[in-house]
Amino acid sequence: MPCPELVRAPVAAIIFGGNAVTKEQILRVELDFHEGDTLTIAELPARLEANRSRLFNLQLFHAVVVQSSCTGTGLIIVFGVQERWYTFPVPILSLADRNLRSWLDRPDRWRRLDYGLHLTRSNFRGRNEQIIANLQLGFNRKYELFYEAPGLGHYRRIGVGVGGSFSQSRTLDYLTRADELVALRADAGFPIQRLYATAGVRFRHTVQFLTAFDASYHRERIIDSVNYFNPNYYQGRTQREFFDLTLTSTRNQRNTFAYPLTGQFAQFRLTHRVFLDATTPSLTTLRVKYARYLPLGRGFYYSTGLTGQARLARRLAYADSRALGYEDLVRGYDQYVIDGSHYGLLQQGVSYRLLKPSPIKLESLDNPKINTIPLALYLNIFADAGYVFAPGQQLQNRLPNRLLTAGGVGLHLVTYYDRVFTAEYTLNGLGQTGYFFRASFPL
Repeated sequence: MPCPELVRAPVAAIIFGGNAVTKEQILRVELDFHEGDTLTIAELPARLEANRSRLFNLQLFHAVVVQSSCTGTGLIIVFGVQERWYTFPVPILSLADRNLRSWLDRPDRWRRLDYGLHLTRSNFRGRNEQIIANLQLGFNRKYELFYEAPGLGHYRRIGVGVGGSFSQSRTLDYLTRADELVALRADAGFPIQRLYATAGVRFRHTVQFLTAFDASYHRERIIDSVNYFNPNYYQGRTQREFFDLTLTSTRNQRNTFAYPLTGQFAQFRLTHRVFLDATTPSLTTLRVKYARYLPLGRGFYYSTGLTGQARLARRLAYADSRALGYEDLVRGYDQYVIDGSHYGLLQQGVSYRLLKPSPIKLESLDNPKINTIPLALYLNIFADAGYVFAPGQQLQNRLPNRLLTAGGVGLHLVTYYDRVFTAEYTLNGLGQTGYFFRASFPL
């Protein structure tokens, strides 16, 4: 341990290495100590590890290491980082139908393809800013551009986010029947068109604590056939305009953001929607999420998460009644959607690390940003429960207003650039079993 003869020592210098693109100021503002501060020697290893974790969770680096040494003037602390590849152009090539079988049944199947380019530029200008662009053509069209700067200025505490999107879809899920979506397809024209623009400000305390306020304008239009088959889709209208005002506060104290094993996560989101037709009542949505991750020892980890959402409105359009089966899901009910005003979701799991070999080195590639592939494999046993409150009779659907339960076992693969892939076998409360594959951490 450095300076063993001292109880406390001043920080003489903080040095960064490996940040060829990332500006040093971006890294310095994440630390909870600076040159001239005095640190307790006994607490120094834990303090350095906490700050190393902060830098790693910027998700700008493959690896972050820290070392300290003691000189006559005090502590010398050195952070070494290995930067990632920051520009990702990903081609878009997808089917316009729900699955391969329905696509093959279409006589004009080769027209029913979506193609284009999804481009992400992370760490733009070396300041942890992000640009996202989507250009999607073909059967369904989408044009999007977003810019996110989590922190500007010397102290990186105030940031901004702006963006816009325009999309046209030749299919629209206009109704829920037997707890499954019913789609309206149009070979000519688009059943729905959406346009929105958003701008907001971010109050960034640290990488672990962020508060954001966003204001967005939306304009949506459906064809007459949608209103005919489901008059409640937009409450009898074929077009609507509204403003969303959203306040989001996130405290992310997990050890890693990609596949957390320890720590906790809490998020609060409040959205107030004001319609511009002067007759449709406003809509307020409150969403709260909390998750806890605990080490059990001997390679076992326990995780639990609770999510709840409430919508407050005198009348609720079908398009605004989404609950479970969309952003949140009781695993094992993947083929179903459950609509309603309010819902709660409880998820639990126990993971065991089966395998964590040394990263695979691709000798044929010289670039260290892309030639090392980390791997970790976890066995996971889980149980979920959810409930959707839907006032009024649900004659066409059986899953609202009843407890939904499921359990299963899965394998989680954590690899390249924080990617998580899961394969799960699930038994749900309806007695149905199935295999499901996902490309994100489920909790």
